[in-house]
Amino acid sequence: MTFRIGHGYDVHKLGGRGPLRLGGAVINETDGLCGHSDGDVLLHAILDAFLGALALGDIGQWFPDTDPAYEGTCSAWFAEQLLQSPQAGGWTISNIDSTIIAERPRLAPHISRIRDSAAAVLGTDREAVSVKATTNEGMGFTGRGEGIAAYSVILLNSIPQQDS
Repeated sequence: MTFRIGHGYDVHKLGGRGPLRLGGAVINETDGLCGHSDGDVLLHAILDAFLGALALGDIGQWFPDTDPAYEGTCSAWFAEQLLQSPQAGGWTISNIDSTIIAERPRLAPHISRIRDSAAAVLGTDREAVSVKATTNEGMGFTGRGEGIAAYSVILLNSIPQQDS
């Protein structure tokens, strides 16, 4: 069995159009995130980790924010495209560990739903997806409630094909 590890990070400013989406889950308690797509920082961080594990660049290289075709696109669609790409063939998600940094909204009541949604979007078991949330204790842009950030680490595995 072969393993690959990737790390991802994303950040977006609060105040965008539409609802806040984290891991594909909609959270109606605050403004959405600014971004060319839906600004789902959690899925973006996970997808950057996925691409990093396979040495395939980052989400911006695959879906540039300079391309009007991706404006307002749901990040779940990005995940579907990447997971079904030929370059991803043969790799499965062993586990994902993610942390969302946000002063608002309070995410603890939503973590289970975010985790379920992210697992569904990524086509993996809920047990393979860890989602945590923390604050920056009032420090920095996330601490001032100006935006939300997310970090993610992913472990992929591939079982080598047996020669006949």
